[in-house]
Amino acid sequence: MKFSVSDLIDQLPKQETLTLSKLEKGLGLSTKTDKEQLRIALDALSRVGVLEESDAGISRVEDEGLIEARLRCSSKGFCFALREDGGEDIYIRDNQLNHAWNGDRVLVRITREGGRRRSPEGGVQCILQRNTTSLLAQVEQQNDRLLALPLDDRLLTAIELPDSDSTHLKPASEAVVEVKLDRYPVGQLAPQGHVARSLAVNAGPEADLDLLLTKHGLRERPAAPKASAKAPESKGRDDLTGLPTLVLQLWSSSEAPILPAVSLETLESGTRVWVHAPAIAERVGFGSALDLFLRDLGDALCVGDSWLPLLPAALTKAAAFKPGSAEAALSVVLELSATGELEHYRFCRSTISPDAVVDAKALQALAERKPKARTTPTALKGLKDQVPLLEQLIALAQNLRALRLSAGSIDLDLGMPAIEGLSELAVPEPDESRQGWLVQLDPAESPAGLLRELVLLAHRAFGRHMATLELPAIYAQNPAPDAEALNDVAKAALALEIPLELSADGNASAQELATAFAASDRCRVLLQQLRDPLKPVTLSTEPGPNTLAAEEQAFAAWCCPSLHYADLWNQHLLVLLLSEGKDRPSVRHKTRVDIASDSSHGVIDWPLMTASQLAPMEEGLSVSLLHRLNARARFTRELQGDALAMAQARQAEPLVGQTLTGVISGVQSYGFFVEVPPSQVEGLVHVSSLKDDWYEYRSRQNKLVGRKNRRTYMLGDEVEVIIQKVDVLRHQIDLAVVLPEGYEEFVPDSDPDEESLNGESDTESDSED
Repeated sequence: MKFSVSDLIDQLPKQETLTLSKLEKGLGLSTKTDKEQLRIALDALSRVGVLEESDAGISRVEDEGLIEARLRCSSKGFCFALREDGGEDIYIRDNQLNHAWNGDRVLVRITREGGRRRSPEGGVQCILQRNTTSLLAQVEQQNDRLLALPLDDRLLTAIELPDSDSTHLKPASEAVVEVKLDRYPVGQLAPQGHVARSLAVNAGPEADLDLLLTKHGLRERPAAPKASAKAPESKGRDDLTGLPTLVLQLWSSSEAPILPAVSLETLESGTRVWVHAPAIAERVGFGSALDLFLRDLGDALCVGDSWLPLLPAALTKAAAFKPGSAEAALSVVLELSATGELEHYRFCRSTISPDAVVDAKALQALAERKPKARTTPTALKGLKDQVPLLEQLIALAQNLRALRLSAGSIDLDLGMPAIEGLSELAVPEPDESRQGWLVQLDPAESPAGLLRELVLLAHRAFGRHMATLELPAIYAQNPAPDAEALNDVAKAALALEIPLELSADGNASAQELATAFAASDRCRVLLQQLRDPLKPVTLSTEPGPNTLAAEEQAFAAWCCPSLHYADLWNQHLLVLLLSEGKDRPSVRHKTRVDIASDSSHGVIDWPLMTASQLAPMEEGLSVSLLHRLNARARFTRELQGDALAMAQARQAEPLVGQTLTGVISGVQSYGFFVEVPPSQVEGLVHVSSLKDDWYEYRSRQNKLVGRKNRRTYMLGDEVEVIIQKVDVLRHQIDLAVVLPEGYEEFVPDSDPDEESLNGESDTESDSED
């Protein structure tokens, strides 16, 4: 079909009726076949109670029992519907999936309420949007059927292929295939597809990138609409070309996103810092073909050493900041107190002229320079006149970071390992926060760490301003982690004898746990445990706290429109305010209000813009847009996680058969995971390979304990392992632990009861210790 169910529903306004002709026009349907498919969809959706038709047209059925969610399945067949409203995950049994697959966006109805230790259960009522249109697979002949078996074992299905695809019957070690879906499962009919092409498995970095892009449906990325970028208006801009300004360079790729520039002025009572964002919104018309195209893409994607950019190359080149060249910008001046607290701010359309570019080599040279050295390091020669400004910016960023952490934000020392081919991906984005925590960076050593603190401050100011003026911004919310989940991590740490200081109510904050873990010899694995309770950042139409940015009121990103469409949306709103906003009730009033600054708060009692000026943005800020942007953020995390996992697996391939010392990073009833240097690749030691004893799983203590020899394998323990097998495509590493010399293989008299395998015997086992 030319449209998804989600596209169809998004065309229908809430509590209103839409005629069939308008629906066809909105979906862009013109052929007889397309309209027949729409009729089939409308009939089906009416039968399941999602839509209703009348003589007046088509409308949504308001049913609070239908919950929008996205499916997450495991290779074991367990599926959960992750609610898009942030509610509790819903368990979906396999007979309630109704042919929905992992990643699909669905409507779910709860069939059984949850309990204290039990998730609610439900069934899929309707598939809103399919997540999988093509996949990587291995071709197999099973009796008289030719099948494609997905490499992603979360897709619990097999795809029927035509006999002509039998030419692709090859071992998985040689090649895999890309399969295009021709038909999803319907009733008793299995899904069908065809082989689009064969991909080599061991053909070098370029082939690995091809595998990665194909797996995530990115190989055939659509081209941007042909449109000339508009030139920003020169009238009404603040001339900031005389302000000393630096551009911080995080990445070296020619396709890397363009980033903000920064300036600083020292005042008697504090500091005035400027953040200048590339003026992308002034070059892209809101609602234009290019704007809608960027809205669908959502984000720029880093795939190791290269990028899939969000913006067209011509637009990036036109908007980039170049030293010595006057460039259009959208700027904010942030006035800080002597202690670094944000006091006042003002936004403007500006013209800047950057003085120099600062990269990681420059910061390293500055850090290593001796105080009284007479010679200037090579990396600093182009910055000689800007070194004092750079040193002031570093000191300010370090202070801002300390304030942020003291207010509850959290940095974790879990940076990406240094792996060839991932140099760009290893550098965090300056506003990187979707995962619920920030990679620990020192502003004195990392341009990303330096720029991050200033960008977060600029986003806090914008969020507050838009919330106060009640304008339709896209806000980023990050609630505090659940106290009970944090307590579970604290209990696990106490079981490992990690000293903790709990508050009077017996709870510990995420920041307190991170600080305690940093002093432990099990630091890395404990920080990995701490990641789970930290809630991801989500985009919303409503202002709210952002714990990660230490912001209680509102947080809205706008400085990095070449990275995220949400930033570009908010830039559109800022440009609209600065160019069309009314700074007085009428022309009869002589006193104007500075609507671009916080001095206007509590003063404005008139409409800032006409209804027609705001209508396009208010109508465009739909639930479906936020769902799409939040989904793209999840997609980006999965893509980058796969890029890292593939690179780590490649690093582990030459180590097969070798004995290495690793650290236990996770313990389960079926075995334990071990992180192996140098790439920190994680592999599994299955409990069945522990031949010297029968091991019990103690979930509360994160360890396996031998019933006879009392040998333990605990979270954070060092252990010697042999790498037995590496599956690069599935990111699976099989390990075997090196057992003591002369051990006797354990043969139980009878099978132990099942309870001891699933952790149910914790209470009895704990007492034995």
